[in-house]
Amino acid sequence: MRKISTENAPAAIGPYSQAIVAGNMLFASGQIPINPATGNIEAEGIEAQAQQAIKNVGEILKAAGTDYAHVVKTTCFLADMADFAAFNAVYEKYFTEKPARSCVAVKTLPKNVLCEVEVTAYLGD
Repeated sequence: MRKISTENAPAAIGPYSQAIVAGNMLFASGQIPINPATGNIEAEGIEAQAQQAIKNVGEILKAAGTDYAHVVKTTCFLADMADFAAFNAVYEKYFTEKPARSCVAVKTLPKNVLCEVEVTAYLGD
C-alpha cells in the first residue's frame, strides 16, 4: 500500500490520508469544498461547493496518475437532499463515465459544508 498526497487538494484534517493505493485500486478519502490554496471554505451554494469538492477529488486522482474516467464508485454526502438535482448537474460534468454511486443526506458534514465526495478508482494493471 502507498499513500497519495498532494498540495493541490486540502490536507487531511484528521488522522487519515488523502488517498491510499492498494494493488491497482485507489481509495480516496471524502473531499469537501475547501480551497487548498487558502484552507478555507470559500464556495457558497451547492453548485459552487460541489464543483470545489469534485475538483479536489480530481487533484487526488491526478496525483495518483489517473483521472475521473477511471473512477468506478463514488459516495456522495449531501447536507440536504433538496440539493440533489443541483448537485447532479455539477457531478455529471466530471463523472462522464457514470461510475456506480451512492448518494445520501446526512445530518452534518465537516465544517458545515453542503457536500462531500469520495471515490474509488481503478489504476490499471
